[in-house]
Amino acid sequence: MKGDRAEIVVDAGDTTRTYEVVASRAGRRVETAVRRGVVEVSEVTRNGTVVRTARFMANRVLALVEQPVPREDNSEKHDHSGRPLREDPET
Repeated sequence: MKGDRAEIVVDAGDTTRTYEVVASRAGRRVETAVRRGVVEVSEVTRNGTVVRTARFMANRVLALVEQPVPREDNSEKHDHSGRPLREDPET
């Protein structure tokens, strides 16, 4: 979703560098994958088309921080009063 972001901190020899991949438009999201020693961070459209990709050698990545945009989750069940139902009722 627009606003999803991933920050990648990479060892660049004598210093560190920070890169940021952001879902820049509505309907896009950021996906991460680690394959064969490579960390891949991609911005993806709704239908799965990759817009841009950042690749880093896994042994150089110091930190990978994913910061998803908070989404509303309407999957909670509600009783008649509109309050969420709990698994252990209070006694």
